[in-house]
Amino acid sequence: MNAANWTLLYQASTWVLPVVFAVTLHEAAHGFIAHQFGDNTAWAAGRVTANPLKHIDTFGTILLPALLILPRFISPGIATPVFGYAKPVPVDFRRLSNPRRDMIWVALAGPSTNLMLAIISSLLFYGTAFMAPAPAKWVELNLFNSVQINVLLCVFNMLPLPPLDGGRVAVGILPRGLAYRLAQLERYGIGVVLLLLFVLPWIGAQIGWDLNILDWAVGVPADALIRFVLMITGQSG
Repeated sequence: MNAANWTLLYQASTWVLPVVFAVTLHEAAHGFIAHQFGDNTAWAAGRVTANPLKHIDTFGTILLPALLILPRFISPGIATPVFGYAKPVPVDFRRLSNPRRDMIWVALAGPSTNLMLAIISSLLFYGTAFMAPAPAKWVELNLFNSVQINVLLCVFNMLPLPPLDGGRVAVGILPRGLAYRLAQLERYGIGVVLLLLFVLPWIGAQIGWDLNILDWAVGVPADALIRFVLMITGQSG
């Protein structure tokens, strides 16, 4: 294996674990909270687990992150956002103790878990001081990427568009008429996200306009949240 291939493999290895853990624990958290509020659908299906094989989605967990990471390797100056998703855990909202209220807590469980993982990852940096330089560097890159990925997942999933978690939160708190209309968008939600993520930026590049809406809708608040995580964990200095 030549030096270029080894470098590419090394860099890719520092993204795989952060992505897998972020999306796996995100989905497991949804199922766990749903179980606490009366719906054991995910629990019975074996989805309340840290085993990534139970949650991996071919596109969302593997292909999408790879497509977003690839530009970083081709042109190191490009800082594309990196995130993904796992197979959604099955939740029967009708079985929740209070469906409209509890749906909010189930939805918030995933992004909250990602925020917690970002904080834990930042704190674990302190432990690398006790490691040998070579493995310490690899662990530091994993932890750095983990902070980025988990914060991006948290912010991205809180966009108020079903079936994203923010959309479910909005459906739970809006007046019933507006909530019903928003819920009807769920079947188109992922298509809209892919449009915003890939199609609009490509069109903008062709016509010379900046149409990367997610850059400010996700990137700007994510940058602020990363700074906050580093500050409260004492890493901002």
